[in-house]
Amino acid sequence: MKDPDRRLSELEALYRERFPHFVQVACAIVGDRDRAMEVVQEAFVGAIRGRDRFRGEGPLEAWVWRAVVNAARDAVRRPLVEAGSEPDAVYQVPEPVRRLAPLIAALPERQRLAVFLRYYADLDYRTIGDALEIEVGTVSATLATAHATLRKKLRKVEADA
Repeated sequence: MKDPDRRLSELEALYRERFPHFVQVACAIVGDRDRAMEVVQEAFVGAIRGRDRFRGEGPLEAWVWRAVVNAARDAVRRPLVEAGSEPDAVYQVPEPVRRLAPLIAALPERQRLAVFLRYYADLDYRTIGDALEIEVGTVSATLATAHATLRKKLRKVEADA
């Protein structure tokens, strides 16, 4: 097992390098940039406090992604303390993503999370599998199903337009 100071350094480096990606995925899950930033910070606090529980069975980054996804899921289940929270207007979402957002939101949870982790965080299938605690083949099948569903819905939207 690595010593706790080294693990802390690895977590700090991961936080610095990947923070925007963690926030982007958390924002996609919770729907609010400020809340997403809080979720990511909470997840990292938990990871730092519990770093001795990381068994090294997969990449440290996947372990942290699991913490971020779980914290975001928990945040969705918790009511907001402040009413009227609006997404950050400065955070600009490209038009194609804006068009896809409601279609992605309608996907089943595992498909939605796999899409977020693959395309918002640019994670490989193994890391996604570790983060979601599913096999790599299941990641592939989940994304294939999500892609097929999104293609079908996009064709319908374009046909209705």
